[in-house]
Amino acid sequence: MSRTTRHRAAVVGTGHRAQMFTRALAERPGHRVAALCDPSPTRMAFHNGLLAAAGEPAATPWEPDRFGDMLAEEDIDEVVVTTVDAEHDRFIVPALNAGCRVVTEKPMTVDADRCARILDTVRDTGNSLTVAFNYRFNPAHEKVRALLADGAIGEVLSVHFEWLLDVRHGADYFRRWHRDKHRSGGLMVHKSGHHFDLVNWWLADEPQEVFGYGRLGFYGPEAGRRHGLRRDYDRAHGAAPAADDPFALDLTADDTLRALYLDAEPDNGYVRDRNVFDGPVTIEDDMAVLVRYAGGATMTYHLTAYSPWEGYRVMFNGSAGRLELEVEESRWQPPRSRITSGSGAVHGDTAAENAGGARLTLRPLWRPPVDVPLVTAHEAHGGGDPRMLDALFGPVDPGQPADTGAGTHPTATERDGALALAVGLAANQCFESGLPVRVRDLVPGVWRG
Repeated sequence: MSRTTRHRAAVVGTGHRAQMFTRALAERPGHRVAALCDPSPTRMAFHNGLLAAAGEPAATPWEPDRFGDMLAEEDIDEVVVTTVDAEHDRFIVPALNAGCRVVTEKPMTVDADRCARILDTVRDTGNSLTVAFNYRFNPAHEKVRALLADGAIGEVLSVHFEWLLDVRHGADYFRRWHRDKHRSGGLMVHKSGHHFDLVNWWLADEPQEVFGYGRLGFYGPEAGRRHGLRRDYDRAHGAAPAADDPFALDLTADDTLRALYLDAEPDNGYVRDRNVFDGPVTIEDDMAVLVRYAGGATMTYHLTAYSPWEGYRVMFNGSAGRLELEVEESRWQPPRSRITSGSGAVHGDTAAENAGGARLTLRPLWRPPVDVPLVTAHEAHGGGDPRMLDALFGPVDPGQPADTGAGTHPTATERDGALALAVGLAANQCFESGLPVRVRDLVPGVWRG
């Protein structure tokens, strides 16, 4: 595709994560960022700076309330949605109705009604929706899928999955809009949706029933007082009690955070550096979940958002052996007077301090264990981001083949997004009711079994 026939793209939501998409589209000759849509003119100006740095013309800024006008007047045929999670459907649905190809950040949305609206629109229009589950593109995760699909451990009977967010990364969800479950769906939807999608994909199976417990045991005002961690301030900027708080985020120490959030506060009042031990916080920080799959396998899953180290362990027990993956993304976090960056390591874009290693072990029955070689990276979400971008938008150099994975074509559809979401929604319902939940009842219309 020549520069004169490029797809005209709109990036909707111009916060931190959206930078990756703006840059990716700007550097690929088949695409042009023609429009930006956000309630903050300051953040849109920042993204236009990214386009200028890439040698691209400025995109036209648009207010969200004029999204439909933007699609028509800018002749948009490609939309990337990176807004607050609860707003995704607000832009996905009209973009699909307008005939656009749509890519949305995960999670696809935050509740069953919004999910049904999206699924109905995809079905009615026949247009394309892709959910940006970048963890599928991590080479270590692709290796796990290949081994399981090849029958390395026979029939998979059970899975144990533990994910640990350290006190820098985990705390960040409690400083920003994610602390409001109505906006993010809680960590079961916003963060664990990644992990539930991985297991669905690894097993090539569908979740059927969920049971779980969740609580706010570390963050929030009550737990903060109980553990002696709470300082008396609402937000870190300008607050003396935050000066030596290792949980406080210093927006002035990071040029990108200052530009995207501190400088943008007059636009819509969004505050990025809340006290993690102050209220209100309506999401959980410690969650235990049990899932039963259509094929008979079960999964035990635990998410901890206040760990000293960051990483995950996932183990598969099968009829012919066991497969174990352990990844240390950060072995420990050093104390600081204040956290000086919420970018990079906090979001997986760059390698974390004190990064550890990854190990994949195959333990067949009646034979010695085998250490499986891995290609690993600690930056760019384990190397998944650039491979996902190649799959979504093609290679930067059209003369070179795209690196999209080992022939597994792992791009996630709206159905994948709904199945991952359903596990998180069911878990949230269990936290309230104390009863198991059939996920088929939450989001009907996507189960094949």
